Amino acid sequence: MSSQVKVPTLGESVAEATIGQWLKQPGDAVNLDEPIASLETDKVAVEVPAPASGVMGALQAKEGDTVLVGAIIATIEDSAPAAGAEPVAAREEKAQPPASDTMPPKADPASTPPPAAALDAATLSPAVRRAVLEHGIDPSRVKGSGRDGRLTKEDVLAAAQAKSAPSAPSAPAQPAPVEGLAPSTAPSGERKTERVKMTRMRQTIAKRLKSAQDTAALLTTFNDCDMSAVMAARDKYKDSFEKKHGVKLGFMSFFAKAACLAIRDIPSVNAQIEGDEIVYFDYVDLSVAVSAPNGLVVPVVRNADALSFAGIEKAIGDLGRRAKDGSLTMEDMAGGTFTISNGGIFGGLMSTPIINPPQSAVLGLHRIEDRPVVRDGEIVIRPMMYLALSYDHRLIDGREAVTALKTIKEAIEDPTRLLIDL
Repeated sequence: MSSQVKVPTLGESVAEATIGQWLKQPGDAVNLDEPIASLETDKVAVEVPAPASGVMGALQAKEGDTVLVGAIIATIEDSAPAAGAEPVAAREEKAQPPASDTMPPKADPASTPPPAAALDAATLSPAVRRAVLEHGIDPSRVKGSGRDGRLTKEDVLAAAQAKSAPSAPSAPAQPAPVEGLAPSTAPSGERKTERVKMTRMRQTIAKRLKSAQDTAALLTTFNDCDMSAVMAARDKYKDSFEKKHGVKLGFMSFFAKAACLAIRDIPSVNAQIEGDEIVYFDYVDLSVAVSAPNGLVVPVVRNADALSFAGIEKAIGDLGRRAKDGSLTMEDMAGGTFTISNGGIFGGLMSTPIINPPQSAVLGLHRIEDRPVVRDGEIVIRPMMYLALSYDHRLIDGREAVTALKTIKEAIEDPTRLLIDL
């Protein structure tokens, strides 16, 4: 008797997904609720749990196939599978001829890349699998930092960097050509290309960003911000803050509170267009752009306007960790009324961020650098950051956008405003 593995419900308005990776192959033992496949949706990767214990049966879809919610993608058998369902690695091992004295010695396993079958058994994602093959890393010797101890691409790259040996000695000089003899043809450097199918998430990101450019009347206004006061407050209170709340005090909570303060004065920054109507929200569900292994994701901090500094820092920290290990859910990504994107962590000096539809505005943060500024008629050095507010000009007028950004700037330069709602 067998159990059917079906595509689970993926969330509201999500009807299909792509088979990202099979974590189990035909013939593998499977436990109840053990992940057996990874599905890529428009927003997050979702694991498919085993509906029963047994042995993995036939696969009804290949990696890269698009499947609908409720579709049967595999079976789990109660007993051992037929010979045809035997794992590939096991069949290849049985097919090897017996060793003999006349056979050449085997290559040192430490100096050769792991075979493809071993990679499949290691339940590696496509990106990690490519990195393993490219750098010749044995995945069984690398400790994974991802969810459930799985390898990430960063783990493989770190192992490759540690493995790299000193640069090889320079090649001996070629002898000068002899008159009357044709010069030997030296092999030229290889120029390789690789064609990789876009993940469903990347395709969705591309469509949404292009849709925002095609639909919204995008405009960006800039300002610069003196970070001296916030940096001083953070340095003064960070130790006691972490001791009391169990989380570090970062800059994001200051900007989140400043954005909520500006939104209270300029509600259109937090509004959305639906047809011929404008929808205003009396709460702020703050989308925070986070870099994940599969691309940029934008999880949501619910009711950010009602949270304390500690509450915001805890929520952002939790979402960031889950984005890195791939455990974000569809509910974590749904909604959002305003977005903050911090390109400064990657060293960006200035940018024009694109809004996250159907939202109407996004605040872009950038790197902090010492620059000369004029204060009280004197040139002084201050830690400055450029702020950018991109907005949909169909809904938000320039006066409103500039006022909102100015409010954020003033709150950061004088954090006392955050306490007295000024």
